[in-house]
Amino acid sequence: MEDLELVSIKQILVRKVKGLTSVPLSDLLSVEEPLEIRIAYGPKSERIQKNISVTMRTPGNDLELAIGFLFTEGIISSYQDVTDVYHVDMKCSSQKQNIVQVELAENFMPQLQQSDRNFYTTSSCGVCGKGSIESIRTVSPFSNQDKPQLNLSTDILYELPGKLSAAQSGFAATGGIHASGLFTVKGDLVLLREDVGRHNALDKLIGKALLKDTLPLDRHILLLSGRASFELIQKAAMAGIAIVAAIGAPSSLAVELAAEFDITLFGFLKEDRFNIYNLSSRILIPTSYETIMISQTT
Repeated sequence: MEDLELVSIKQILVRKVKGLTSVPLSDLLSVEEPLEIRIAYGPKSERIQKNISVTMRTPGNDLELAIGFLFTEGIISSYQDVTDVYHVDMKCSSQKQNIVQVELAENFMPQLQQSDRNFYTTSSCGVCGKGSIESIRTVSPFSNQDKPQLNLSTDILYELPGKLSAAQSGFAATGGIHASGLFTVKGDLVLLREDVGRHNALDKLIGKALLKDTLPLDRHILLLSGRASFELIQKAAMAGIAIVAAIGAPSSLAVELAAEFDITLFGFLKEDRFNIYNLSSRILIPTSYETIMISQTT
């Protein structure tokens, strides 16, 4: 499997206004283009092709995005279900690479009931087109596995936003891109993926982990550069992630789902503060900190 070098940043000319003066300057924008994800399955003599999704994304890591999407939506259960994944050549004057084909093993039948929804997603909304909340409560293949007990240091948590920001080349250049970062409990950055769509960034990260056969990610911290939505927690649950921290706020459904999957969820993580929205009994933090949290909420 080989991903192509795709353009993720575009330079344009703008006029920047300050007070009563304006000057022409070059600016950088995050590229946003549609990506169509297709699958092919069935016996070699009777292959069936199905268009699964069109998502707006930042070009780059497209193959990981496609694999991660199929996995987090429950259409495939492991990378062993895939025999090949590649960009589809198409006649296009601008030479866009906006279609990814995923070839599935002949003896594997994809869970297509998961694709009955109208999968058209945009960069701002990862759950557009889904028929109902119940239709995306996909059961994680790791939900019945025993999770390890982990010790967390608040000092390490406070360092994560700065480390994520320092590693975000796309955000540094454009100021308009989301990131999902995977850290060890000691604070080491293991994997980072960026995209204009927060759900795409996470699918890319999980897709990479799936390709490397490192799932479940139950000994890591997932840090989200923005808010924690229901879909992001659902995708984290699918990957067996035990700890999710967000720079922004979680939604009410995200908190409910985190509790359902026993995921520790932090929000508003800054260099000196954060909120705990759900705390698994397997995640240990300093007693003094827990005492402070309890006194603030009683």
